[in-house]
Amino acid sequence: MIGIIPNIDKPDILNILSKIVEDLRNNNLAYFISDSILKFRNDFNPLLAESKLLPQEELIKSSGIVISIGGDGTMLSTAYAVRNNATPILGVNIGKLGFLAEFDIDSFSEFIPEIKTKNYVIEERMALIGSIEEASSFDLYAINDIVIDKGPWQKMIELTIKVDDDYVSTFSADGIIIATPTGSTGYSLSTGGPIVNPRADVITLSPIAPHTLTMRPLVISSKQKITVIVKSPHQKIQVSCDGQRVHSYNSPSNINILKSAQGFRLVHSRKTDYFKILRNKLYWGLDVRKSNNSL
Repeated sequence: MIGIIPNIDKPDILNILSKIVEDLRNNNLAYFISDSILKFRNDFNPLLAESKLLPQEELIKSSGIVISIGGDGTMLSTAYAVRNNATPILGVNIGKLGFLAEFDIDSFSEFIPEIKTKNYVIEERMALIGSIEEASSFDLYAINDIVIDKGPWQKMIELTIKVDDDYVSTFSADGIIIATPTGSTGYSLSTGGPIVNPRADVITLSPIAPHTLTMRPLVISSKQKITVIVKSPHQKIQVSCDGQRVHSYNSPSNINILKSAQGFRLVHSRKTDYFKILRNKLYWGLDVRKSNNSL
């Protein structure tokens, strides 16, 4: 059974959803759709009107694959919703970059026979969990990154980094990005962090606008615990997970971050590899002086 979670804020989402539903039905593949689309019930065409809708949590538990329709942000939201299950996620991109959401509408249609025969790759991706020492539970969870920053306060904050309780450094900056390999091509990349292959079992730490030229990104083993002690002239500091779930904590705060025992599973085609996606989406490794670069 296939579950479909569409981003209902995307333009023309009902027509796009209808095209995907039509392709699934033509290939005799059973599916559920998230009941979030009930918002548009008055605009349903016969295909959608005949489809079975389920609450998102029930849909995830009942599905062998979840199709996320939107973009990378939608993929991250879906991965967060699926975090307590082992359900693999397939992304259909109708947004901009689509680095995680590998397929567009046309390539998804071409991929359906491979779904029927299960001729695809399920890639295990790392996630992070984090907690504030004053709290008793790990309430931070991220697929891409956990970002600790100054929030609306205009002045830099002081960060002390420890790895496995060993002192690393104390520096002033706008913040720090703790990223998974999946997140290495996101915010971390824009601050000068390295691109990390998803098969690498590592975590990257990338300072945001550090007030010293010697504070460079750091790569550590995912088996290590990261502790960030944050002090701000302001009363609060900000912690965001995947740029979607933003938390505010008192200053100073001690934040512990670890690799989560539960990551997420990403479906992609056997015809596509990670480096091809890098070249196609980020133009990585291409010499712009040459016009005959092959993607």
